[in-house]
This record gives sequence, C-alpha cells and structure tokens, in this order.
Amino acid sequence: MSDPFENFSSGLSSPATDLHEITPDDAQDLSVFPRALAVNTSGHVRVTAVGGSTATIYVVAGAPWPVRVSRVWSTGTDATGIVGLI
Repeated sequence: MSDPFENFSSGLSSPATDLHEITPDDAQDLSVFPRALAVNTSGHVRVTAVGGSTATIYVVAGAPWPVRVSRVWSTGTDATGIVGLI
C-alpha cells in the first residue's frame, strides 16, 4: 500500500489522520486534543474548548463538529459514540 500524502504535513483544515474514542469524564482532560468531534448518536455534548470556554452543544450523528476541545464532560452529555478526529 502507498500513501501519496505521507510527505505532506497535516494542517487544521486537512482531513483527520487518526481517530480516538472518547469517554466523557468530568474530572480529566483528554490526552490528545482533537481537531473535531463526531458522534454515533445525535445529542448534546458538553465540552471545554482548548481556549478555555465551556458550553453544551447539540451534535448531529454523521456530521463532524470542527472544534478543538480539551475535555468532554460526562455531566450534560447524552450523545454516544464520541470520537475525536486527530
């Protein structure tokens, strides 16, 4: 197999190159801050953005939400199957 893009650096507007399943946690920040979030089941996701603000937003399944977050909170989150796009 070959990757014709392996010698190119990835920017924030580039497609994700890795995926991380996220378990919401009220006490711990993510180990890797993703470039976007995706969910398997639509619902509310409470997050703290890399910039420090915290809010609850509605995320639709199948539509990546382009925001960089440092934490996904358990309290206030009812969407399931949360994946960080890295």
